[in-house]
Amino acid sequence: MANSPDNIPQKSKFVKEIIKRLKKKYPKIKSGLNYNSALELLVATILAAQCTDKRVNTVTPKLFRKYRSATDYAAADLNDLEDLVHSTGFFRNKAKNLKNLGKELSSRFNKKVPDSLDDLISLPGVGRKTANVVLNEWFKKSSGIPVDTHVKRITKIWELTNASSSDVIEQDLKEIVPKKEWRGFTLRVIEHGRDTCKARKRLCDNCELKDICPGVKL
Repeated sequence: MANSPDNIPQKSKFVKEIIKRLKKKYPKIKSGLNYNSALELLVATILAAQCTDKRVNTVTPKLFRKYRSATDYAAADLNDLEDLVHSTGFFRNKAKNLKNLGKELSSRFNKKVPDSLDDLISLPGVGRKTANVVLNEWFKKSSGIPVDTHVKRITKIWELTNASSSDVIEQDLKEIVPKKEWRGFTLRVIEHGRDTCKARKRLCDNCELKDICPGVKL
């Protein structure tokens, strides 16, 4: 892990300054996914793997109209599911996971989305990132820090971690990000990644962190 006992205080102070500045730029935050229930959020987050929220939001209206419950997904025709989620990528695997998700929710959780990390990650297509999103967004439980591609890339630029595994990155961040900020941290880093610290070309000249960022390119 990147964080030794010696550098945790320094990194914690640095993170607090990052959070302060990003809060000023993004005072109001919300998930980029559209949903109206725990099941819809879970399904949308599964579809968002290797896909943009914007693309997922074009797919889910029709999907959510047709499949309204865990039972509906369990009984779904796999070909129909594949057609509906095709544009999100890896559609065969995602469709299979959604159908099996419906079966698991129906047989094990009384057709409801569970509110514990262990139960969520036991479901088809659900890893720690997806589970943390659902817990943070729907159940308002600070169970962890969702690590998406933006968080993974930008926290390395900030030298908050040198890990390549999302699970290890999450543990590094949990040591230095205040628990009350876990949800907001991820959402603000995502916005920062979309607006300024872009994967293809970082806009360091326009960045509110350029005077403190160790990876700044001016």
